[in-house]
Amino acid sequence: MTDHTIRWSHAGETYQADWLSNIQPNPPKWFEVVGDQTNADTAYRQASEGCGMIYQGDFQNARQLLQALARRIDKKPLKTAPTMLETFHLHRARQIQRANILNKIILHIENGRSAMKRAPEVSEALDNALDGDVPASLLIPLQLLQGMVGAFEWRKKGVLVPVLGQTIHPYYGVYSPVRGEYLDLILQAPLQAKTAMDIGTGTGVIAALLAKRGVPNIIATDNQPRALACAQDNLQRLGFANKVKVVEADLFTSAATADLIVCNPPWLPAKANAPIEHAVYDPDSRMLKAFLTGVKAHLNPNGEAWLIMSDLAEQIGLRKPGELAGWIADAGLEIVQRLDTQPRHGKARDEQDPLFAARSKEATSLYRLKSR
Repeated sequence: MTDHTIRWSHAGETYQADWLSNIQPNPPKWFEVVGDQTNADTAYRQASEGCGMIYQGDFQNARQLLQALARRIDKKPLKTAPTMLETFHLHRARQIQRANILNKIILHIENGRSAMKRAPEVSEALDNALDGDVPASLLIPLQLLQGMVGAFEWRKKGVLVPVLGQTIHPYYGVYSPVRGEYLDLILQAPLQAKTAMDIGTGTGVIAALLAKRGVPNIIATDNQPRALACAQDNLQRLGFANKVKVVEADLFTSAATADLIVCNPPWLPAKANAPIEHAVYDPDSRMLKAFLTGVKAHLNPNGEAWLIMSDLAEQIGLRKPGELAGWIADAGLEIVQRLDTQPRHGKARDEQDPLFAARSKEATSLYRLKSR
C-alpha cells in the first residue's frame, strides 16, 4: 500500500507516518506543521514551492483554508487560446496545478481517526477506500480524504439509475454512472441477443441493463479488482447474478463469443492524472482501438458490437473528424445504425466552462456494428 515513510518534528516531538503512494505517487518535497493562524496567501505560496502543510488545529478551519485556496486558483481567468484544442490543454494544466496545490493541505490520521477539533468520523470511509488496509499512522491530503468520505456516502446510499428503476452503489475509484444518457441509448437499441458481453463493466450498470432487457447469459469483464467486486455486488443486489458472470479480463475472455458485445470506453484520448480519470481518459485511444480490432473475433454469426462514444474528442480537436469511422472500417466492421442523444449534464449548459463551445455541441452515440 505504501512505500514512503514521512518523518517530521514539531514542538520537540518526532513523528512518522505512511504516505499512500499508490493513490498519490509523489509526496511533497518537504513538510511543515501549520495551524488555524495560517492564511490562504501563506498556504498558496508554500504549496507552490512544494511544501506539504500538516494541519494541526480545527478541522473546519482546515476545510475553510482548502476552500479559500480553491477560490484563489479558480478566480484567475484561463489564458485565451486560438483553438479549442489549445484551450483544452490549458484547462488540463490548470486542473493539474489546482490538484497539486490543494493536495498540499495534509492531515495526520492515527488508528483511523484525526485528533483535530471538530474532526468527523473517517475510519469507515478509509476502510472502504483502502480495502481495510489502513496504516496505523497516515498522512493524507484533506482533498483526498473528503473524496473518500463522499465516495463512502455514495456507496452506502447508491446512485439512482432511472432506466433500471433502482440504485447502483459505486465503490471508491470506480466511475459512477452519473451521465445517464448513454444508458437511454442502450434501452432504445433493438435487442434480440441470447448471449452478451459487457467490456469494462465498472459498476456493472450496462450488464444490469442488458439483463433487465432480457438477455439471459452475460459476461461482464474488467481488469480492475475493485471494479469486479463492485459489479458483482451490484448485480447480486439487483437480482441479476444468475444472468451475469463477472470475469477478470483485459477486454475479452479468451475464446468466448457472444451475440452482442457492448463497450463504453473512455471518451477522451489524453493522459489520466488520477486513478478515477482512467474512466474518462484513454491515452492514444488504446482501449478503443483494442476493442475495435479484437471484437470481430468474438462475435457470433450475425452478432453485433455496440460502441458507445461521445464526439467530445472531435469537438475539442483531440480526434480528427472521420477518424473513428476509419478505425471501424479497418477492423472489418460496418455501422448498421447510429443512435444519438445530447448530454444532459450541467457542464453542457455552463457558459463559464472553458470547454463550453465544445460541450454545447457534444453528442453521445451508440454505434451498432457488424462484421463486413
